[in-house]
Amino acid sequence: MQRRKFIRAGAAGAMAVAGSQLAATPRPNQVAEKEIIEWRVYEMAWGGNQGLLRSHLLDTLQPALRRKGATQFALFTEYGDSNPVKLHAMIAYRDAAAYLAAQSLGDDQEFKTASESYDAVGAGQPIYARYSSWLMNAFDGMPQSVATDPEAGVFELRIYEGYSEDATRRKIRMFNEFEVDIFKDTDLDAVFYGDMIAGPYRPALVYLLQFADMEERDVNWGKFGSHPEWNRIKDLPEFADSVSNIRRIFLKPV
Repeated sequence: MQRRKFIRAGAAGAMAVAGSQLAATPRPNQVAEKEIIEWRVYEMAWGGNQGLLRSHLLDTLQPALRRKGATQFALFTEYGDSNPVKLHAMIAYRDAAAYLAAQSLGDDQEFKTASESYDAVGAGQPIYARYSSWLMNAFDGMPQSVATDPEAGVFELRIYEGYSEDATRRKIRMFNEFEVDIFKDTDLDAVFYGDMIAGPYRPALVYLLQFADMEERDVNWGKFGSHPEWNRIKDLPEFADSVSNIRRIFLKPV
């Protein structure tokens, strides 16, 4: 775990440097702006060319989005044999303006040239059926995502739905004030935490955890469940009924 944390810290530092080069010169005492996190789910068409889609996303779309201000891009497949096959992409943008700028790549000649073979695929052999896109506003308690750990073999995407907007607001406050720190203390290493501002499960919050393997995942969730601070806050009346449903997807890196 110590080696993984060292690698992650180094990667996060590199991302911070890259981000600082993209951002305007910071003002004194400027608070880090919260990222916009986009989560895409590509549902493959029957017989679709998954290799071409992966290549396009990683080698063509990723650098184009980074030129527009994206700070991170990670691609995943679902753990096990999903049917239909799905590819998941996490894209972090330094702010809402960068996200909006990235929606138009028509002025990027390098992207247009690199996309020629991808764009030439005909209607008779579609690569994917549809893709959905969710948007999250990063939490105050973790305003910027961290780079995925190169040693992580399992990622856990969790979606916490609330029965009302107030319920989700209370759960987000619970994370910001307590759970983000408890997660750190129990080695539940988050890539991001986000308030879903557009997507299919609102009101909801979303976060992504990374682990070396399933065994480490189970051990660390066990540490969380027995953590004294978690057991102190979980039954506080102010956080009662703040989660009505939990969706969980296990992923592996591409």
